[in-house]
Amino acid sequence: MSVDFVAIDFETANRSPASACSVGLIRVRDGEVAATEEWRIRPPAGHDEFAPFNVRLHGISAASVADAPQWPDSLARILDFVQDDVLVAHNAPFDMGVLVAATRAVRLPVPQLRYFCSLRLARRSYRLPSYALPHASRAAGYELTAHHDALADAEACAAIVVDVALRRGEETGGPLGIDALSEDTGVTIKSLRPGDPPALERLVTGATF
Repeated sequence: MSVDFVAIDFETANRSPASACSVGLIRVRDGEVAATEEWRIRPPAGHDEFAPFNVRLHGISAASVADAPQWPDSLARILDFVQDDVLVAHNAPFDMGVLVAATRAVRLPVPQLRYFCSLRLARRSYRLPSYALPHASRAAGYELTAHHDALADAEACAAIVVDVALRRGEETGGPLGIDALSEDTGVTIKSLRPGDPPALERLVTGATF
């Protein structure tokens, strides 16, 4: 089976999950990076204050997004990139929460998307003292040197999924596709729907992920 999916990572301006200020996307085909996208985002009004803590993490400030696209244009661009792929993120409730919260902040319908969590996958696949993205991706053979850069984080996340798919597929003679990987590991592929509860929007803070 081919390992096909899109990895995504958001950076936020503050503790609000609606404050998306950067996104990185990695399209994986047959276990290899096939395309990448990264851009900065002007957060929705009311969620656009840049907290010093967040600026220190990712280096993005209000001035650096002054001419960036707003969320409606960014969401359209994300959906165009993703198409029908499963989205993968490290601590997926955070990144999917950003997508949902920013979309609701501008009164757009939440898109129907499937998503998968590489953090849960790493916890079921590696024995590590920490499953933070730099540690988990290192176990997958990817050295993350620019943590909190959205594109680098998305690539690190992708590396985890590809590595586990290859390892798990060794017994069957080939890498597992994303659906088979979900079934084999018990890490559920979940779905975003317009009626999803607000709990999905919780922002998980700190440098753990």
